[in-house]
Formats: sequence, C-alpha cells, structure tokens
Amino acid sequence: MALRINDIAPDFTASTTHGRIHFHSWLGDGWGILFSHPKDFTPVCTTELGALAGLQPEFDRRNVRIIGLSVDPAEDHASWLDDIEDVTGNRPEYPIIADTDLAVAKLYDMLPAGAGDSSEGRTAADNATVRAIFIIGPDRQIKLSLTYPMSTGRNFSELLRVIDSLQLTARHKVATPADWQTGEDVIILPSVPDDEAERLFPEGWVADKPYLRRVPDPS
Repeated sequence: MALRINDIAPDFTASTTHGRIHFHSWLGDGWGILFSHPKDFTPVCTTELGALAGLQPEFDRRNVRIIGLSVDPAEDHASWLDDIEDVTGNRPEYPIIADTDLAVAKLYDMLPAGAGDSSEGRTAADNATVRAIFIIGPDRQIKLSLTYPMSTGRNFSELLRVIDSLQLTARHKVATPADWQTGEDVIILPSVPDDEAERLFPEGWVADKPYLRRVPDPS
C-alpha cells in the first residue's frame, strides 16, 4: 500500500555500513531523511551521495539524521565510498542500508511485492524506482516523499529548504509560499481566524487576499 504524508514511517531492522540498526530507535527524537538509490557504482548516485555528504553539517545543525539505502551488500557500499570521495571530495559518514533481501524497498513501496527476495542479479534498471526520499518528523510521520528518475540527480539543497519550512511551520501557525527561503515572509494559516491572528502576530499582517495574510518570518 502506498505511503502518504502523515503516515507513520514503517519501522525495520537492517544491516548497514555502521552495523545493524533498529530504524525508529536510530532516529532518536529528531528528524530523519531516508534516501535510496538503485545500485552501487552508478554514476548519478555517486555524485548524489557525495553531494549529500558535503551538506551533512547543515543537516546536523537542523537535528536531521541521514541514512541511505541500496539493495547491494554492505561490503559493496564500503568499497564504493572511495569512489565517492575521489569524485566529489566528500566521504559519506552517514550509514547506508544493505537491503539485499529487498525488504525495506518493499516496505516503503519502492519495489512491488513480487520483485523477489534477493538483490543478486538485479540491475539498476530493475531497481529504477528505488530512488526515493522520505523526510520523517520527530513524531515518526512522513512529512515529504519524492521519487526521482535515474537520469536526474537530486537537489539536496532543496531538502534543506523544505526542512527549514517543516521545522518552522511545526512551531508556528504559518505556511511558506512558493520558493520561500529562511527570513522571507510567511503566510498565516487559513484555519487561524483574525482574532487569534491578532494575538499571535500583534504587529499585524499584509492581506494580499482575505485568505492570504503575510507576516515576517517568526523565527
């Protein structure tokens, strides 16, 4: 069954490059990103894992834990790290799940139930849909899900922007408009009536429309 925003992220136990983990326990009390790739030693994914490794301090600053996933074995993941560092200058320090039985990929609806139970003999094309990103909140709910084609490298700076929005809107009764960046105006939620908005935002707001009330970033 397809996973949707606000569903509880499925829990699992799996082997990784950092040893065996219990996913929900590993997440702790913070945010998490689970991102997957269809096969080790593939060109686009090599650039992606390095790009994400380069941004890890920014995710750490936001209390976001990163974990990767591939259907290949952990020893392949470990061998791949040298290539990633050589190509991108960044060596991933986050764990990478070895989903050799395809269990996590199926659990997160990245592969159909009939895909088999072994990564052996499978090509990147066989695993093309294992290119997903899930952002998971401290409540274990899925806050965002994306699936990319193999030919399009992912934009991890956009994930930072999304996380900034998610964390801001979890604390305040606001939403963020298109292309929003930290520090720019935000939108008072339509569910907040004017009398409550006056208490929350005593300096007032700009009403572009009765339903679109802008205020400065409350952070």
